[in-house]
Amino acid sequence: QVQLVESGGGLGQTGGSLRLSCAASGRTFSTGAMGWFRQAPGKEREFVAAISWSGIRYYSDSVKGRFTISRDNAKNTMYLQMNNLKPEDTAVYYCAGKPGGAPGRLASSYDYWGQGTQVTVSS
Repeated sequence: QVQLVESGGGLGQTGGSLRLSCAASGRTFSTGAMGWFRQAPGKEREFVAAISWSGIRYYSDSVKGRFTISRDNAKNTMYLQMNNLKPEDTAVYYCAGKPGGAPGRLASSYDYWGQGTQVTVSS
């Protein structure tokens, strides 16, 4: 059984920073892609960022230049460094993973999901 567990969410201020972590257990994702998605109240889940096994990164236009995705394959952990936070970044953030293939922007392309962590940005 694969488990993804997010941590690091909480309350941030506009212009501030937060760092999310996603720890994988049950199998290694060293050869797979991982990604971050978010869902705000009343909205659909949207793509935030994704990273391949080799470290190729993809970002949504809304976070490009502010967020940085990274991973430590030895620790089976993925990170999302969020800088210059905006109130519109408020959402539940989910990490996702799949055992193979390229990173994708579609939530349906991922096999495994974490339970989500709340990020709230005050204005």
